[in-house]
Amino acid sequence: MDQKKFKTSTARIKIVQKIYNYLLNPNTEIEYPKSSSKKFIKEIVSGSIERAEFIEETVIKHLDKDINLKKTDKLLKIILFAAVYELLFKHSTPKKVIISEYLLTSEYFLEKVQIGYLNAILDKIAKLLRKDE
Repeated sequence: MDQKKFKTSTARIKIVQKIYNYLLNPNTEIEYPKSSSKKFIKEIVSGSIERAEFIEETVIKHLDKDINLKKTDKLLKIILFAAVYELLFKHSTPKKVIISEYLLTSEYFLEKVQIGYLNAILDKIAKLLRKDE
């Protein structure tokens, strides 16, 4: 794996871990150790948490027949929400890059069948949210 690709994947792995830890311990302050990706990680984590309700409404609006968030695995939901946050608010990152990065990240947390499902869902919502790309 080339170094740059590993670096971004690592950042997104940390994003998923930090959101997961926050959901388990909502009263604990999220710590962001010094790293070259600190600003990016902090933005995606805090943005995903702060806008979780908006992200959920967006997912339900576009994918109501494709996903039941109440029955969705917690890790899959975290990855989905972080990816949707980036699709909505990080327009400098192409949708293909966002999808690819989160699919790579999901390999650390999900089963193969869940990754395929995540791919289909991210592809569908990305086409709806970023029609111009």
